[in-house]
Amino acid sequence: MQTEQLPSQIKAVWTYSALISGGVGLLISVALWLTHVYLNWWFWLPLAAVGLSLLDVIVELAVIPYRYAFSRYRITETAVYVRTGVFFKHEIAVPINRIQNVTLAAGPLLQFKQLREVAVDTAATRYSINGVTVPVAERLRDQILQLAREARDDA
Repeated sequence: MQTEQLPSQIKAVWTYSALISGGVGLLISVALWLTHVYLNWWFWLPLAAVGLSLLDVIVELAVIPYRYAFSRYRITETAVYVRTGVFFKHEIAVPINRIQNVTLAAGPLLQFKQLREVAVDTAATRYSINGVTVPVAERLRDQILQLAREARDDA
């Protein structure tokens, strides 16, 4: 079975997420500047915070194409495979017979782009396929639950 790539809308979600992260970093920088002005803290602290915030945004935006090219998933009769990562790549195989629950979720950015996260729960942990379209998410949920039900019936 062929691996599936995430929809291209996920790149916009990752872009917005990077910009929001940078905005939060800049707000922290402003707070540090105010502490420098009013409480006489070190002057380099807000400058370092601005620099780190900008560096964070630049790096996050720069790795989006690479992250998109690598992020994939695949559903087989025996496992759910999820590939993630940029610098540290992970390919996780979740055995179908270990799956206890499948949840569809969407935060504000995913909802804005009409995407969903498919979360696969086992007894030990949760694995996610981030950012698939709503029809695909519903199809994946039903497919995984059906395969898990069949695996339990066979055991």
